[in-house]
Amino acid sequence: MDQGGEVVEKPKRGFWTRLRNYFITGVIVVTPIALTIYLVSIIVGFIDQNILPILGPRYNPETYLPFAVPGIGVVIFVIGMTVIGWIATGLVGRTVVRLGENLLNRMPIIRSIYSALKQVIETVFSQSSRAFRDVVLIPYPRQGCWAIGFATGTTRGEVQEAIQDEVVNVFLPTTPNPTSGYLLFLPKKDVIFLKMTVEQGIKLVISGGVVTPDQVNGKADEPVEVSPGGRSPENS
Repeated sequence: MDQGGEVVEKPKRGFWTRLRNYFITGVIVVTPIALTIYLVSIIVGFIDQNILPILGPRYNPETYLPFAVPGIGVVIFVIGMTVIGWIATGLVGRTVVRLGENLLNRMPIIRSIYSALKQVIETVFSQSSRAFRDVVLIPYPRQGCWAIGFATGTTRGEVQEAIQDEVVNVFLPTTPNPTSGYLLFLPKKDVIFLKMTVEQGIKLVISGGVVTPDQVNGKADEPVEVSPGGRSPENS
């Protein structure tokens, strides 16, 4: 109703407008589900293709079934890794692993590759530490511009000794593929520690800013704990 008391009717949406909105809604609903199923099928298929041939026809369950069963390779892989882990924790297993590592450490090129891969794997799967500790804002690629990064730890050793300020390790991911990026050593005073979780930060990076957390899972009113020298969004 306008100021003169006349009733103003809202313009009705046309048939094609409603049809377009229905289509967009369908795409929004179906696309994440379809992509998830597609990626899972690729991973399962990759594992099956590499695990089942190792068993041979005699021990392959699909040999005795009239149809293929996806995921058998994944189950065998999980069981195999569990058994290997159980053996590796025993006295004999630890001895074999130690001998194998000593052999690899004597090979010049393989030694460097194995050592780096082992450190990365242990960091990612360690229960006592997290690969990505905090979501941070850093000035990049210049002052006045900000980028989302992930703090991976406090800088130590020769790198820290060469810099006067306290430095933190920050992984700066690329969008939309966060598995690649840059390792930056930044003064802690220039880093803003955010409240959002690592999962929310990864979603923000992958979506290119489309998925932005308005509130941090009920933590919006909680104080941010920042180590001395670090910055928080409130004092930036």
